[in-house]
Parts: sequence; structure tokens; C-alpha cells
Amino acid sequence: MDWKFLFTSFGGRIGRQQWWLGYIVLMVVVAILITILTMVFGTPVPPEQMAEAGGMEYNLGPVGGTLMVVIMIAAMWFFLALTAKRWHDRNKSAWWILIGLVPIIGGIWALVENGFLKGTDGPNSYGPDPLGN
Repeated sequence: MDWKFLFTSFGGRIGRQQWWLGYIVLMVVVAILITILTMVFGTPVPPEQMAEAGGMEYNLGPVGGTLMVVIMIAAMWFFLALTAKRWHDRNKSAWWILIGLVPIIGGIWALVENGFLKGTDGPNSYGPDPLGN
């Protein structure tokens, strides 16, 4: 599997298995990185100040907060690249990613289309069939 293509390219197509694998790997990596950042830079927020801190239990400080923003931007790029290729496999524009912005139904729609429905058979306008059929 070409991980660079999977996580950085917005062109081409990927199947359901690659999409699920990519999402699971990214979620695990991001969770591990957040845990490490919290362990290294986190300072506990006193219970009486949690409301002011937005319910957060730890304050990462300026360095940890900056690293968190960098990680989240990179993760968003990787998730968007994965999902764009999956929409392409369904023979739809990557602009369909925006359906996820529709409250409740948009996320369900995107999950069903990308995670459970088969891509188009054979080549389509976005490239050859990732399954080689």
C-alpha cells in the first residue's frame, strides 16, 4: 500500500477497505500523539477553573497548544485526502465532502456512501478501478 498516496494525494480512487484502514490508522495515530502531548506539556486544570477552561482537564500551554494545532491541521489534510479519493471511487466530486456539514444526516450519508457502498465498476472519470476489475 502506498501510504504517501493514501494520505497526501487528492487525486485517484481508493476502495472501502483502504478508506477504513486509513481512517483507523489516522485515528489511532492522532490519539497517541494527543496522549503524548498531554503527558509532556499538560498541566492539570483545577476543578474550580474547569468551566473557564471549556471543560478541559489539562492545559497544554503555548508550545503544546501550537503542536496540537499543527497535528490537527495535518490530520485534517490526511482525512480530506482519504475521503476525496473515496468520493472519486463513487464517481462523485470531492466537493461531496461538504455533505458532512449538514447536521446529523450529512455525516450519516457520508459514512454510508464512503464506508459501505461499493465504488463504480471499472474506470470512471477519476481513474481506474482500485480493485482492478
